[in-house]
Amino acid sequence: MEKAIKIVTIGGGSSYTPELMEGFIKRYDELPISEIWLVDIEDGKEKLEIVGKLAQRMWDATPYNVKVFTTLNRKEALRGADFVTTQFRVGLLDARIKDERIPALHGMLGQETNGAGGMFKAFRTIPVIKDIVEDMEELCPDAWLINFTNPSGIITEAVIKHFGWKKCIGLCNVPVVSMMSEPKIVGKDLSQLNYRFAGLNHFHWHKVFDEDGKEITDKLIEHINEKEGGTPVNIFQAEFSLELLHSVNLLPCGYHRYYYSEKEMLEHSIEDFKKGGTRAEQMKEVEAALFEVYRNPDLNKKPEELQKRGGAYYSDAACECISAIYNNKRIHMVVSTENNGAIPCLDSDSIVEVSSLISANGAEPIAWGEMGSFEKGQLQVMKAMEECTISAALSGDYGMALQAFTINPLVQKGSEAIGVLNELLVAHEKYLPQFKEKIRELKAQGIASKDPVVVDLMKNGH
Repeated sequence: MEKAIKIVTIGGGSSYTPELMEGFIKRYDELPISEIWLVDIEDGKEKLEIVGKLAQRMWDATPYNVKVFTTLNRKEALRGADFVTTQFRVGLLDARIKDERIPALHGMLGQETNGAGGMFKAFRTIPVIKDIVEDMEELCPDAWLINFTNPSGIITEAVIKHFGWKKCIGLCNVPVVSMMSEPKIVGKDLSQLNYRFAGLNHFHWHKVFDEDGKEITDKLIEHINEKEGGTPVNIFQAEFSLELLHSVNLLPCGYHRYYYSEKEMLEHSIEDFKKGGTRAEQMKEVEAALFEVYRNPDLNKKPEELQKRGGAYYSDAACECISAIYNNKRIHMVVSTENNGAIPCLDSDSIVEVSSLISANGAEPIAWGEMGSFEKGQLQVMKAMEECTISAALSGDYGMALQAFTINPLVQKGSEAIGVLNELLVAHEKYLPQFKEKIRELKAQGIASKDPVVVDLMKNGH
């Protein structure tokens, strides 16, 4: 008889959890789950209870006998787990509001995983994921960690390279969105196409071949600026230069717009900010509405409203990844994993986002080969930024944080970079104990955000 599977989800009170449940339900025949533990913190207790009840109703509407547990005690949940998924946000959406508003007020891009905001999300998250790994070492040493906490590639690198937890795979919905959208453009089904991805999380490229082995990347490039061209809904669709893309003959991910069309993306971001606040503030409203829907005691399936959230399909990818490991499927997925030579211009132990074969052994990256000078130069800069970010998050070294800011292409240099770095450090004091000495010094100098929204959040203890 097969051993029943125990799943633990850290950040179980997330609005994405119903999609996770849906993914497990439709795969129950290949994933005999017995219990799912949803874990959150005190600040997320109310959402955890709402989502936990909905999750149990979803299972109760099936023929399967699966018990959903909710807890604020991570250690209680982790004991004996087979798979641990992570989908948490340190500081909740209020922290993301600060990440987006403070750079925007300085005329810089405020974005969840790119630029200054993305680095600060990593600063807050890496110490927490370190604690989770330490708990797993004690309580479930054989478990797989499936991470889709952003910035996914950076967090996955910290787990594998710095904390030594090799049974870890990082996931992202961006490649999934491309593979769901693009086949329709050329009148094909996904099963008729072969995809190859390579790069970093939120900074990868891909190429596509048809069932006869003929490359059709150039055809898809022609459609990349169209509405259904594969860009996630949370990214403004500034136009790519088709001449540039044809020259490279690679399809960039949607997030490349921040780097290839930086001026247009920044202008739209600032305009959006002035009109109706940041995307984080908009998502806070969407999430509040979602949880009102989740409260309905008659609801026992994933509601359509969840598609409005930018991370659709993350959770389904997690379920497929877990099934591929458990069932030794050896299927193609795009994941963050150890490079192992797949991209020769990056270190072998760097974490990259690449096409991989997923089996009981985890992720086996598929070799991409040499990158052109254009891609190679960008990748090496972005990887260096990620490495500086991780180093700063682990050490609390202000100089290293400034190195990360200086090398990041989306952060203005000099005094502006220092100003944003300082304001964000003070604004996030509650979640940055590693920087406490520097924050104390900055506060003594009177450094603080003057943005009324940020001031109100801090007054309320956020």
